[in-house]
This record gives sequence, C-alpha cells and structure tokens, in this order.
Amino acid sequence: MKSAASIQLLLSRLFAVALTVLSGTVLLGGTATAAPPAITAIEKDGRTWHLTVHSAAMDSEIRIDVLRPADESRPAPNLYMLNGLDAGLGKMNWQGQTKALDWLADQPVNVIQPIGGRGSYYTDWLRPDPKLGVNKWKTFFTEELPPLLDATLHSTGRNALTGLSMSGTSVLQLAEAAPGLWKSVAAYSGCAQIADPVGQSAVKASVELWSGGDTVNMYGPPGAPAWAANDPVINADKLRGTALYLSSGSGIPEMQDVRNYSAASPGPMGGVNLALGMMIEAVADMCTHNLQARLGALNIPATFRFTPEGTHYWPYWEAALHDSWPLLARGMGLPGH
Repeated sequence: MKSAASIQLLLSRLFAVALTVLSGTVLLGGTATAAPPAITAIEKDGRTWHLTVHSAAMDSEIRIDVLRPADESRPAPNLYMLNGLDAGLGKMNWQGQTKALDWLADQPVNVIQPIGGRGSYYTDWLRPDPKLGVNKWKTFFTEELPPLLDATLHSTGRNALTGLSMSGTSVLQLAEAAPGLWKSVAAYSGCAQIADPVGQSAVKASVELWSGGDTVNMYGPPGAPAWAANDPVINADKLRGTALYLSSGSGIPEMQDVRNYSAASPGPMGGVNLALGMMIEAVADMCTHNLQARLGALNIPATFRFTPEGTHYWPYWEAALHDSWPLLARGMGLPGH
C-alpha cells in the first residue's frame, strides 16, 4: 500500500500536468498549439504561382492561384477574382469559361484566385457543417490573407475585388466587413439582399440544393439575426467610400444563349439549364435594382449596368469585367482604359 506522502506526490504531479495542458488549451483559448496564418508552400508555374495558405480560422490549407504581372520587379496591386458556386474547383470558373486571365495577363496586377469554398458564400458560418465543413472565409479574406499576399508578392497594398453569381453577394459582404480594404468592388449578377424571403430562397438554393450544406449552420433559421447582419442591402451604408460597379441582365435570353446552353449540355438538359439561367438572372436583376434604390436613398454613388437581355452565364460576366475595368483600375491606382 502506498504511503500518504507517495499519494500526495503523485497527485501533485498529475495536477502539474493538468495545469500545463489547461494553460495551453483552455486558459489561453487554444492558441498555444494553433498554427498562425502563413503561406506554407509556393509552386511556380511560369507566371502563375500556386500558394498554399494556412488559415488559422479554418485550421485548413487553402489554395490561392496568383497570376503575376509580366514585370515582377515592380510592386503591383492585387485584383481578387472570386468564382461562383464552383469556387474554382471544377470547370465553371474564370479559368475554364472565359479568356479573362489571358486579357488580364497584360495588366500590371496580381490576379488573386482563391480555390475552394463551394457553396459557402465566402462568409463566416456560425458552426461547422457536416457537408461543407468549417467556413470562416470572411475572417480569412479580411484578416488573414491580405497581409500575407502583400508580404509575399511585394504588392502596393491597393486591392480591388470582383465576384459573380454566389460571390456577387460575397464581395459586397466583404467590402462592408472591411471598409477600405478593397478600394473598388465589382459584383456581376449577384443577389445583394439575403434577409428577406426572396434572398433567403436564393441562398438556400445555392447552399442546400446545389451544394448539400445547411443554411441553419450558416446564419441560423430564417429570421435569425445573422441574416440581417450579413445582408448587403440592409448594411449598404458601409459601402460608402468604395467605388462600386454592379451589373445584371433581365433574364430574357438572346439566341446566342440558346446556342451556348445547348452546346454545354446537349439534349433536354440544355433547355433545363437555360430555364434556370433565365430565372436566376431575373432574381439577380431584381436584387440589383433594389440595391440601386437603397444606395440612391443613402446618396452613395455607384455604377450600374442593366442589359435588356441576358441570362446567368459567363459571356455576360466576361463582358462586365471589361466594362468595369476602368473603375477597378482606378481603385488599384492604375490608369483605366
């Protein structure tokens, strides 16, 4: 049988071990072992750099593709280009559907393309999702990534931000979360309102129907405070001072739309996708008009482009990128042309 002194010594040692663990994980909030945000790898493929960035907020590795300017010896601004629902993971993105990167290769900018975040709306979710995992993209884009890019790319520190479809909402949310971080912002065919039934339906379609996530994990049930807190229309006053470009089509197709959808999905599926593209764009158009009215009431200037035809498709977004370039360039301190 152990003596009382031996038992007391054993207990004191166990207490010391427990105190060490607690001080590293509980008393310090778990920061003792959490890796800080960092660029952990760089793979260079010509002028394209594939960065691996550790996000402390998501405790995961995020891929960031950067198209570097032709002259890398001079500091250049950063143009963030967010993709839509595809999030850069498949072929439905700027790289796979447009010649935008070829055109931007002639511009003196770092083109920043995040890869990943399908169906996340690039926002901070309330809790992890069984399908979509941990999403703290707002923290990643506004706090973690910008200083890492500035240091690694030796950039000028001036940023512009573009997004389409799903990320057409996200870019406005990010601009409101960090006023001044992006001097100019362009949103193509996004739905800025998310707290009302129409906007919530659009978000639920992207997150739940097409991505398998649960919007309750994102912002809570309908009517929960987080919906209004992240609604770009409700919080439009935070866009004051940011150069804004917003575009959408009416949803009415042109003949080229019919050919595009048929070529992408031959047979009946092409017609189904065309009908979806018409409906989604009509909703985006309504949302964009509502944001126009809200910004007008707040006396916040913005450039709007509404086309009498146009569905939810890449040729329109590529055209909008070219049309918005002078505004984006000015925000990055470049001469627009």
